[in-house]
Amino acid sequence: MFIFIGLSLALCFLLQAESPWLAYLVSPWVLYGGLAVAVGCTVAMAVDKGWARLWHDLFSGSVLLVWYAYWQPLFKDDTPVFFAYALYFVFMAAFIELFFIGQRENIDKEVLRQLQVLAQNFRVKSWMVMLLVLYSLDLLEHYMLYPVAMTLLMARFALSTYLQVETAKKPSPRRQTKNS
Repeated sequence: MFIFIGLSLALCFLLQAESPWLAYLVSPWVLYGGLAVAVGCTVAMAVDKGWARLWHDLFSGSVLLVWYAYWQPLFKDDTPVFFAYALYFVFMAAFIELFFIGQRENIDKEVLRQLQVLAQNFRVKSWMVMLLVLYSLDLLEHYMLYPVAMTLLMARFALSTYLQVETAKKPSPRRQTKNS
């Protein structure tokens, strides 16, 4: 989720520096462009699972821009919610990338089997969580719903990415050698 981490860090920097670039982030172009990318990534995720990492990353980054463009006019300029949430997203995404997805070779077979069973029985797909994130943007009176929905999306991303890589590493049955 390097695009998402980069956009979150950029937003944190722009907010702390009180940059004039922030005025461009609340433009209708950013709002509707980000929304179009987010909806496109949701549809792509529902249809094609091959590029799941890219769809999650683009979706998360575009929704971050939509969130800022849509919510910022409702708050004062010095409201810490935008900086705090963006910084939270940086730490959460980095933690998932480094300590969960990056350490997948250190997990034992039993835990991997349990994660696969959990993923098979998990009825909520990534695109459904993406729809929840999009819906949470419109609920302005529930300001905690967006970061909670994004956290759920990151957890779902970590589970699906981890298992996707693990199933790709499994050797085929025809390639097994006989021991004499």
